[in-house]
Parts: sequence; structure tokens; C-alpha cells
Amino acid sequence: MGLLRSPPEYPVSLFPRRRPPSWILIIASLGCTMTVLETNAVAVALPTIARDLQADFADIEWVISCYILAFTSLLLPAGAIADRHGRRRVLLIGIALFALSSLTCALAPTASALYVARALQGVGAAFLLAPSLSVIGHEFHEGKQRDDAWAFWGTAMGMMMVLSPLIGGLLSSLWGWRSVFIAILPFLAFLAYGAIRWVPDTADTVVRPLDPPGIITFSVAIFGIVFFLVEGLAQGWTSAVALAGLGLGIAMAALFTCIELTRRHPMVDLRLLASPRFVGALIAMIGYAVSAQVMASMLPQYLQNGVGLSALATGAGMLPFAAAMLLFPSVGRRLGRRLSSGMVLAIGLSITAAGNALAGVGAWHNQPTVALLAMVIIGAGGGILNGETSKAIIGSAPRDRAGMASGISATTRFVGILLGFTVLSSALTVGIRAGLSARVPADEVMRLADTIATGALSRGAQVDLARAIYSQGFAASLWTAAAAAMLASLAVVLLRPRA
Repeated sequence: MGLLRSPPEYPVSLFPRRRPPSWILIIASLGCTMTVLETNAVAVALPTIARDLQADFADIEWVISCYILAFTSLLLPAGAIADRHGRRRVLLIGIALFALSSLTCALAPTASALYVARALQGVGAAFLLAPSLSVIGHEFHEGKQRDDAWAFWGTAMGMMMVLSPLIGGLLSSLWGWRSVFIAILPFLAFLAYGAIRWVPDTADTVVRPLDPPGIITFSVAIFGIVFFLVEGLAQGWTSAVALAGLGLGIAMAALFTCIELTRRHPMVDLRLLASPRFVGALIAMIGYAVSAQVMASMLPQYLQNGVGLSALATGAGMLPFAAAMLLFPSVGRRLGRRLSSGMVLAIGLSITAAGNALAGVGAWHNQPTVALLAMVIIGAGGGILNGETSKAIIGSAPRDRAGMASGISATTRFVGILLGFTVLSSALTVGIRAGLSARVPADEVMRLADTIATGALSRGAQVDLARAIYSQGFAASLWTAAAAAMLASLAVVLLRPRA
């Protein structure tokens, strides 16, 4: 199959009692964890990047969005190419591209150069993650061996989710944000050595053909929508640039739909959307991505720009959130033995919504302790959802479409992260502008809002006011995330199968 082999679910068990993993599994899992490290560690460094490169808020959004956009767009075709042309070969290409782009990010002289390099890094991440998953799916595909392999993979991903904010904070504090990109290079060198030595270069004899028109139209549609959200906030929602992005996104989405409905081997079989249960599972995945996974990128900014923590303290402050995301999948599995998949998803989304709503109250009233405690609740709900969302999507699809459903699951996750980050960042900026409008002249609101949003007012007499305004703006993001989670929970309940 030219799609991801198994749903990217984090972890099955924190300390599983199983035989030691093979080097093939270690190398493939390490390849996957590198993508998590560069996502979450960079999130901690964003305020430092903004100040050092004198970047505005739109630039900072593109640093994240370009990476996820390229990653999301190429995840499905990267898996297909690996299955067709050799998993080790494509994995080595991904490692080389990821290493080159990481070095380019470290050397970027401007914000524009950085987010262009981040787009290239996203391409490398897709060609690193997809073949790594395919290697695991191909080498470990039967019974207990398969379960043990995915349990080890899930534990490795979960542990990296916990450690990456701390790693990012430590590196940024000691050697600056550029070290976040440089430090990964020795690990990639070991990964390349391990792939050459231990990973067999297997390929499938029967594979699904690629869908270039679908890939292109899907990618451009997502880009157009993100461009509208980012530039609309920066230049005005009715500006020609923003509306051009929206028009491009809508046109390409319509063209993508037409192409997929007429192709013999589509990238996405849109007939799956005829199943209410499948649609509900997709909505749950998007709600989970928006309300929980996006917070891995946004909460570090709040802890630095709103609370005033250092990069290192921010990494430590993220540990309870990440630990809850790591530990609570086991709670989701226990609930799954007693309740339907839809009810587990609804419960997880409701808990995540409650955590976001409470964190918003803490941020609004400038009570960081309340917000930090609420982050644990967000992580707990996200942990329950983490394994259940992919499981629900695949379980809602026909058996002969399991491979495609797995790929759709991974793509939906990252589309949700991309759009969620953009929407919640927009809510942050709108909230900051609203907080400033009563305090400064109207012609100063836009300039000061951008300065506060990037954390540039980190010194001087205005720092306390800037942090308070940022916190109120972040409360708007948190409440938006809570609303998204609650709407997703309601949709899941309404679309669940009737007894």
C-alpha cells in the first residue's frame, strides 16, 4: 500500500515488559521522534527567535505553518514513494534533507529565510516519518510482534513529547535558538548509519499508483486557506492579498473533490465520507488537534510572553502537560473496554474543552497557577484522545480501506494542527488588540499588538502591562480551543451509530 501502515498512536504502555527491541525498530522509531523533537523544541524557542530576528507575528506563524504545511502535504505521497522505490532508500533521502534543512534553519539570517528553510525541513520530515512508519509496518506485521513493536514506537514518541520542550528550553537558554537546529545533526548522522547498517531496503511488489493531481490540489487548497488566515489578520480580512488566498483555497478544494471522485485510484476515497461514524471520527481528530496538540506549540509562548518564564523554565513548565499526554492513553484504553468509541471520544474532547476553558480563566485573571494546573487537564484529555482518534477513524472504514484510512488519519491530524495553530494565533492577536483598544490610541493598536504578540516587550516599564495584555489575548485562544473541542464532542455524539 502507498499509505501509512499504522495509526500514529502514542504510547501503549510506559514501561512494557517485553523483549528488547531490534535495531530495525530502534532506528525507525528514532526517525519518527526526530520530527516530534523539531516541532516541540522549536515551539519553546519561538519568542527568542522573534526577538533575535525582529520578526513580526505573521513571520512567527509562518515558522510553524510552513513546516506543518509541507509535512502534511507530502506525508501520504512520501509513504507511497517509500513503498514503491525502497523504504531504506527513501528514509536516507529524508534524513539527508532533514539534516540539510536543519542546518539551513540554524544559519537563517532573517525570518523569511527561516520559514523558507522550515518548509524544506517539513519536506524532510515527511520523507523521514513516512518511510520509518512503513519500515515498522513491513517488518513487524504479525500478532504479538506487531503489538510489541507499536508499543515501543508509541512509548518512544511519548517520551520525546515529554522531553522535547525541556530540550528546547535548555538549548535556547545555554546557546541560543540556533542550537535547537544544530543539536539534532549528530542524531541524524547516527540515524543514517543505523539505517545503512540495519534497515533492509524493502519495497512492495504491488502498490497503489500515486495521485499527483490530488496531491497538488490538496496542498494548494490548504496553503490558500492558511494564507488567507495569516495575511488576513496582518493586512485585513478584505484585503486583496487575503481574498486571493481564500479564493485559491476554495477553487483548489473544489478541484480536488472533482479529481478524487473521478480517479480510479484516488489519494482519498471520498465515498468514505458517506459514513456518519467515519465523519464523526474525523471531526474528533480535528477537535483533538486544535484543542490539545496545537497547545504544544502555543503554551510555551504563553509561559514566556504572558507569565514571564525563561526558555529553560518554560521547558520545565511544559512537563506536566506532556506527561499527562503520555500517561492518559491507558485511561482511554480502559474506557474503550466499557464504552463505545464515540463515547470515549466525546469524553476526551469534553475534558480537553474543560481544561482549555479553565486555563483561559487563569490567563484572563492573570493567575498562572490556575493556568498551569489546567494544562494538566488539557494533557489528560489529549492523552485519552491520542490513541482513540486514529483507532476510531480506522475502525469506521471498511476493512479493504484500512490502509487509506490510516493515511487519512495521519493527514487529518496534521491538517488540524496546521489550521488550529493559524486560527488560535488569530484569536490571540484579536484578543491582544481588544485589550489594547481601551488603553492606547487607535493608530497605535496594530503596532503594539504585533510587538506584544511576539514577546518583544520583554524589558522596560511596559513589561507588566504587555504580559497582562498577552495573557488576556491568550485567554481568547484558549476559549476558542474549548469551543472547538465542545463542538467536536457534540458532533461525535450526534453522528455516533444508533443502537
